[in-house]
Amino acid sequence: MVDLTDDEWAAYLARCHDGELAQLQALNASYEGGQPLAYMHPELLAEIGEQIRQVVVNWPRLVVDAVEERLDVEGFRYPGADEADAELWRIWQANGMDEQSQMAHVDALVMRRAFLTVGSNPRDADTPLVTAESPLQMYADFDPATREVRAALKRWNDVDPFTGAVLHRQATLYRPNATVHYEAAAPGTWRVVDRDDHELGEAPVAVLPNRGRLLWPGGVSELADVLPISDAACKIATDMMVSAEYHAMPRRVAFGFDQEDFTDETGQPVSVWSRLAGRIWATAKGRKEDGADVIQFPEAQLKNFHDTIELLARVASALAALPPNYFGLVADDAASADAIRSREARLIKRCERKQVPLSGGYERMNRLVMRIKTGEWDPQLTQLETLWRDPATPTVAQKADASVKLVQAGIIPVEQAREDLGYTAGQLKRMRQMDADALTRLGSVGDLAAEFGPKPTPEG
Repeated sequence: MVDLTDDEWAAYLARCHDGELAQLQALNASYEGGQPLAYMHPELLAEIGEQIRQVVVNWPRLVVDAVEERLDVEGFRYPGADEADAELWRIWQANGMDEQSQMAHVDALVMRRAFLTVGSNPRDADTPLVTAESPLQMYADFDPATREVRAALKRWNDVDPFTGAVLHRQATLYRPNATVHYEAAAPGTWRVVDRDDHELGEAPVAVLPNRGRLLWPGGVSELADVLPISDAACKIATDMMVSAEYHAMPRRVAFGFDQEDFTDETGQPVSVWSRLAGRIWATAKGRKEDGADVIQFPEAQLKNFHDTIELLARVASALAALPPNYFGLVADDAASADAIRSREARLIKRCERKQVPLSGGYERMNRLVMRIKTGEWDPQLTQLETLWRDPATPTVAQKADASVKLVQAGIIPVEQAREDLGYTAGQLKRMRQMDADALTRLGSVGDLAAEFGPKPTPEG
């Protein structure tokens, strides 16, 4: 692409973002359970009207949350270091990234990607500012040669909290040489209100992609496969409620009755809906000229709906790599620890796969953080390691037993065992201090064995 001016980049990125915004909003609505009813005939929708609401089987949220709950960052470690870096973790926590990272993971899984922006902090020069951004507000362009972000644009509105009216429309353009802040001057036009010529050489933006591809580095939604199955389940569940309303309870038919026969206790005629709710169908035609007859139809069974929803749940379970019990299905194997781990094998591997591209985004974020903090690029940060909590779900007793055996066999040191057990960087630091304090106290007491006589010699 021919090099563009800042204003041209802003206009180009805004057009690209507008082109995919409707898709992102639809994906977000599906996660929130607000997707429209699919596969339903419009005539049936018109007949039902307001009587029955759509039944939302929110499998998209189940699929996303089951993965996100296993993605927890616990620290960042320099190459060759034995422990997580305290300064990087301090900046992480100072920016509230414990909370923001969880929200960013959800947005990335649902809407293909999330973003991290890095900049100087006017309130604390030693703590660069890091924020997680939604793809509903931000769009990035990737260099086809290097797949690096060459420009990114964030747009947002300042809204009146009382009226909901838009007060100001603002935007920020992130480029390798500068960060430019815009404000809407008129419909379709922007004016520059601030500019930071940082000359970093790369845009201060990191991407957290989900399922990135070679030609689609921006990622693919985790819901792409399960959404059609979820829409079908919502339709079947809604059909089941319609059938329950009209056919799941016995219906009675009365012959030989006229319209005047359906009145309430005051003699007023009852409405058609009251007669339906009372489950009586009437006609003026009788089987006998001088009498009336009432018959009852058997109720309809809903098992066909149950079986269809169960089939769709099994398909969704396979596509999402989730154990059947996550969808309320009864598993065929016994609920032993080994069976549980076997069910979750694909889910665990999928979470581990997602940690790799997410780690790339966080490591790029830390390189930018230290560049802004120190003014220089640290070559060691190119080998930075992101520490994740184990996405598997063994019991505490199982993990502790395995760690003790590995330490006793001399395969791993105690420090590695503590890390494997999932202790945070702060907890590990306190444990090391406790170990040092215990050694200090032991040294101050002296040699207790001397009170019980001379020590034996090697020859003795």
